[in-house]
Amino acid sequence: MSKLKGLLLTEGMHGMISQVEGLAKALEIDFTHHKVELNKFWKLIPPKFTPVSNFTFNSITTNDFDIIISCGRKSVIPSIYLKKNSKKKVHNIHIQDPKVSLNNFDFIIAPEHDGLTGENVILSKGSIHYLTKEEITNNHEYLSEKLNKEKEYLSLILGGPNKYYDYNEKNLIKIFDKIKSLLETNNLQAIIIPSMRTPEKIIDFTQKYLGENNLVIKDVDKKAYLSSLSLAKYIVVTCDSTSMISEAALTGKPIYIAEIPAKSNDYRFRKFRDLFYKLKIIKNLNEKVEIWNYEILDETNRIAKEIKKKIS
Repeated sequence: MSKLKGLLLTEGMHGMISQVEGLAKALEIDFTHHKVELNKFWKLIPPKFTPVSNFTFNSITTNDFDIIISCGRKSVIPSIYLKKNSKKKVHNIHIQDPKVSLNNFDFIIAPEHDGLTGENVILSKGSIHYLTKEEITNNHEYLSEKLNKEKEYLSLILGGPNKYYDYNEKNLIKIFDKIKSLLETNNLQAIIIPSMRTPEKIIDFTQKYLGENNLVIKDVDKKAYLSSLSLAKYIVVTCDSTSMISEAALTGKPIYIAEIPAKSNDYRFRKFRDLFYKLKIIKNLNEKVEIWNYEILDETNRIAKEIKKKIS
């Protein structure tokens, strides 16, 4: 398996990159990553109405690959085309619902809460990702010198605004006031981690509101993120990020969800969280913190093992 070569296709978004690279690493393949660009008005056309032709996307020059792993709408047609026109046997794997016939792919990996079914569909509990337990452990000390060693830590991981959730000051203050109360009551120090979706103005507001006596990481820093997961006794993640909630579930630590009122129908987000509530992985952020146990979720490696068995 380690000799196989992979071609990763995404739109370049962090969440997609995390998923395709995570699976590629778990499959133990060598890989190159290509950002997909669709041509002209094909950017606006759904995949099911797009011809399987190379004139719909910018040229992908490499032809030396055994496995294609794609994620996102724009990568659907290139994956199908490259498999179909390869001179050798190629397996293609798509992450998320491709919105075309599932028969175009050898494997589809879809979150259980999406409700997708098919013979070649492998369901995941939450999102697969590129974090590993070893990486988290190896970065334990990265932030330790910046923290109060006489306290235990709570990690607050921030997502960012989208069409479902509004990160206005009113909503943030409600979350931050709960955090402040928990820190004081339990003699904790907070580590606040932004994501690529966290606007600078929100990081600045967080610094003003929580910065005193707490550590606010102002830039996107993977090592800081990993270190916070390792150091924290409790983890709080905003409700908008299924990927970061899934990543936190790799730690086995208590995960609290900081709820933000939905401004439009957030059914898929709620269905994802309902699954994690049932698995006893998460609880809602409230006026107290506690320790509980759950089965560590490592869906990336579980799914990779299943794929290896089928293509060996």
